[in-house]
Amino acid sequence: MSEKSIRVAGMTCDHCVNAVTEELSKISGVTGVSIELNTDAPTPVNIVADIDISDAEITAAVEEAGYTIAAA
Repeated sequence: MSEKSIRVAGMTCDHCVNAVTEELSKISGVTGVSIELNTDAPTPVNIVADIDISDAEITAAVEEAGYTIAAA
């Protein structure tokens, strides 16, 4: 099992959470996505997968949802 944590910029509502969750869930091997919406700063997102997933796959999914990964 693999777990990754990212922060996503620009999320402001439940629609944002749903869009990012949907796109990340499409990645092969992803078994769970947990998002704790934060409207004042980049939103923490935890991704659980049963295989290693690449940062490129995560970035592509977040961008497909219309958002960007915040700098660490």
